[in-house]
Amino acid sequence: MGAFDDLMAFQRETEALAQVMGRLGWDQETVMPKGAAQQRADEMGALESVLHARRTDPRVGEWLAAVDEAALDPAGRAQLRHIRRSYARATKLPDRLSAEIARVTSRAQGIWAEARAGDDVAHFLPILTEVVRLKREEASALAEGGSLYDALLDDYEPGATAAGLAAMFDRMRPRLVALRERIMGSGRAPAALSGHFPTEGQMALAREVAGHFGYDWRHGRLDRSVHPFTSGSGTDVRITTRVDEAEPLGCLYSTLHEVGHGAYEQGIEPSYRLTPLGAGVSMGVHESQSRIYENQLGRSRAFCGWLHGRMTGIFGSSGAPDPDAFYAAVNRVHSGFIRTEADEVHYNLHIMLRFDLERDLIAGRLEVADLEEAWNARFLADFGLAVDRPSNGVLQDVHWSVGLFGYFPTYTLGNVYAGCLHTALRAAVPALDDDLARGHAEPATAWLAVQVQRHGGLYLPAEMIERACGFAPHEGPLMDYLDAKFGALYDL
Repeated sequence: MGAFDDLMAFQRETEALAQVMGRLGWDQETVMPKGAAQQRADEMGALESVLHARRTDPRVGEWLAAVDEAALDPAGRAQLRHIRRSYARATKLPDRLSAEIARVTSRAQGIWAEARAGDDVAHFLPILTEVVRLKREEASALAEGGSLYDALLDDYEPGATAAGLAAMFDRMRPRLVALRERIMGSGRAPAALSGHFPTEGQMALAREVAGHFGYDWRHGRLDRSVHPFTSGSGTDVRITTRVDEAEPLGCLYSTLHEVGHGAYEQGIEPSYRLTPLGAGVSMGVHESQSRIYENQLGRSRAFCGWLHGRMTGIFGSSGAPDPDAFYAAVNRVHSGFIRTEADEVHYNLHIMLRFDLERDLIAGRLEVADLEEAWNARFLADFGLAVDRPSNGVLQDVHWSVGLFGYFPTYTLGNVYAGCLHTALRAAVPALDDDLARGHAEPATAWLAVQVQRHGGLYLPAEMIERACGFAPHEGPLMDYLDAKFGALYDL
């Protein structure tokens, strides 16, 4: 075997072990006994030590140096790009730090869930302080004198910078705020859905819709968790959702969101499995799939017309007398506390808040002890609402407990990418609304599978979107879509 073959054989074993670790995380969030938390933290720490040792194995560097890159095809060169980047990052981190982060974040996840359930910020802050300390240490090792936040961001969106994202957010914020103000001043206030929506019916509808959006049940499953998420890749991709029997849209659209992530992982070229190309190229591109499934397709007028009929058939009544009222309820704009339940107008403002706070945390401009006060003040300024309890505020998201600093801005970047993809999709699938009106999103999701999902990590993130759309990604298509959709809904 040559150097490249040896490298890829070693890498496939590493990727397989990483999938095992991901499965432990899935188990922890769905079916693990509560009393197993400390043992699971030790297991995660031990496995992370094994993974870190493999990712920093000197043989990886030797194989990389020995490979004749000119003899490789584009996929082979892309594999090398990913492995070089991973090796460079891993070798900057001591094994002790990687294992400690894995152990602490595993414990922090359970403590966060307890604190959220009890609205007890004080219970969570000590472990969050540990997480932030470790992530600052990690960022310092990776940045080597550069931006700490950029060093963490690069793990989720290679090539992105805080400065570039902040500039884009600064362009978006005035248009979002102006649109919100016009909506709030329109005098129109669509009614929310009302009634009792049993868990069994919600889960049955969620499974049905997931199938219509192309989720492969042979290689996937749907479970419930505190915070919906997707785990796995290739032939084992698992999604979760949550249920509130007084509010069915949370379950349905959380499922659709995770189906977008899951379908991306299921749709990657099979020969890339258990290699660096066998996963989504970035969280921004990943989020583009979940957001376009959830919003531009799932919340469209055409699909909502079909969905109204299914809701009526399953639950008898949804509180919306006709499809138009249902569409208005699904897309109702209102200031709320919860990011995952936010309408499309407010959603990115939630992300911008978190982006600013976590940048300050990593930079040391904000300490964990002051985080709740900073959150509440910023939320009041941005949304005009006083946070009533921690689970509606600083405790609502799981991300910081598991150390995902640098992750949040990729949600808005994903919305931007989704806006670009939606423009191209409309041009490529002219009968899209007719399909959605019958409850079938397969023509749309098939286009996304070909243009984006099958490529996995083959291209750089922005390059991926540009190849799919025919133009470089920018925020204009998303903002134009929001103005048009909500301008029509609220007769602006």
